[in-house]
Amino acid sequence: MKEELSALQNGSDIRGIGLETEEHQLTLTDEAIGKIARGILVFLQKKKTPKEKIVVAIGHDSRLSAERIKAKLVSVLKAGGVDILDAELATTPALFMATQYASFQADAGIMITASHLPYFYNGIKLFTKAGGAEKEDIQFILENGEGEISQTQSGSVRKIDLMDTYAADLVTKIRNQAGNGEEPLAGSRIVVDAGNGAGGFFAGKVLEPLGADTTGSQFLDPDGHFPNHIPNPDNDEAMASLRTAVLESKADLGIIFDTDVDRAAIVDKLGESLNRNALIAVISAIVLESHPESTIVTDSTTSSHLETFIRELGGKQHRFKRGYRNVINEAIRLNETGEESELAIEVSGHAALKENYFLDDGAYLVAKILVKYAQLKQQNQDLSDLTKNLVVPAESHEFRIQIKAHHFKAYGADVLASFQRFVQQTAGFELVPANHEGVRVDLSNEFGSGWLLLRMSLHEPVMPLNIELDEEGTLELLEAKLKTFFCRIPATRASILG
Repeated sequence: MKEELSALQNGSDIRGIGLETEEHQLTLTDEAIGKIARGILVFLQKKKTPKEKIVVAIGHDSRLSAERIKAKLVSVLKAGGVDILDAELATTPALFMATQYASFQADAGIMITASHLPYFYNGIKLFTKAGGAEKEDIQFILENGEGEISQTQSGSVRKIDLMDTYAADLVTKIRNQAGNGEEPLAGSRIVVDAGNGAGGFFAGKVLEPLGADTTGSQFLDPDGHFPNHIPNPDNDEAMASLRTAVLESKADLGIIFDTDVDRAAIVDKLGESLNRNALIAVISAIVLESHPESTIVTDSTTSSHLETFIRELGGKQHRFKRGYRNVINEAIRLNETGEESELAIEVSGHAALKENYFLDDGAYLVAKILVKYAQLKQQNQDLSDLTKNLVVPAESHEFRIQIKAHHFKAYGADVLASFQRFVQQTAGFELVPANHEGVRVDLSNEFGSGWLLLRMSLHEPVMPLNIELDEEGTLELLEAKLKTFFCRIPATRASILG
């Protein structure tokens, strides 16, 4: 059972199959959930004295298996003496805030979610007052599913209005910072696309109290089948759906969240997407206004043009590894060394601000942007004015190169070492120094200008290859050059570059 539990670890989260289908066998069984709950209890008891009561808030997104998983967690934790605060339908950031709000003062927050993954998946995120669980914490929990716990009397269960408290907090913060009365968004039509996840609250409980007209909002009702599109701001189909909603309703702005609202993206009134590099540019511009010279920590796949954009605003970009915990922890580390870093953000839409506990919170990110939007509107400007100097590449591509070798991580490391030697011997390829993940290359000569990055996937036997080109028509030439390398690597011949 320990091996089966360990297989559920996904970095700093727990993920598995929460709903059995013809193709997928249940892995988040009641037995597994019970052991996870026991491991969480052991983990939390190590942080408290035996006489202290443990209080845990539990919430979930709209996934179909959420109630079953919650019931098992509650049963085990309550039997272990934990007082449960049942937040019901909630968001991941709100579950962390349950450990911060004076009205709840939870010792931990448990969120049942699997982000944007298909409906049959589910998972668990864990927070303490110090922040999100680390990989080592999850490993400890999964290894201690049969661990010894302090015997105590049974705990209690009560329902809480966490999302009302969280939404009211956002409204107050936007009003205070926008500086335009109780309704700083009056006169604006802003549509929300919640993708049938947990983000539907944002239209009625945040935007409307601020004066916004939310006519045209879509997929606000929770539905764990996700019948309309994948709730993912990094998904082209989802962004196209929001774009259509914005244009058809003649909205000033569109907002999209992922299932559990730790990620977000924007579409402006012209239907232009502010996600990925453009979203990083928008929030970087906002942050650098109040924190000039701050370091912006991003993941490794950001555009070279973004680095120029941030530098021209007086900031510094620090490209680091993929993974939201990686960029957050790197920003925390930089601050501890004396280098100011106010923002950690991935192209996927995970964004964490120092002023907000370095919590990756899609709703808080949008709140920061709405404050700036309201201020710009008073000056007859728009969010697009913030990014007018961001150069957009002519072409962007991502190829996913499958690795067929059994020990794919070791094999992938060998491929990267070989690729680095190939780069150093190839005209028009210049190795980017001080790169924290994979092999990054600046392109020139017959390849025009641009860059590419070959790296290992965090969890899959895949090597993503990201390419950005500033001139159209050079991809075919670049592909031909890359094939001369990959055709010599047997375990990658099945890839589209092979």
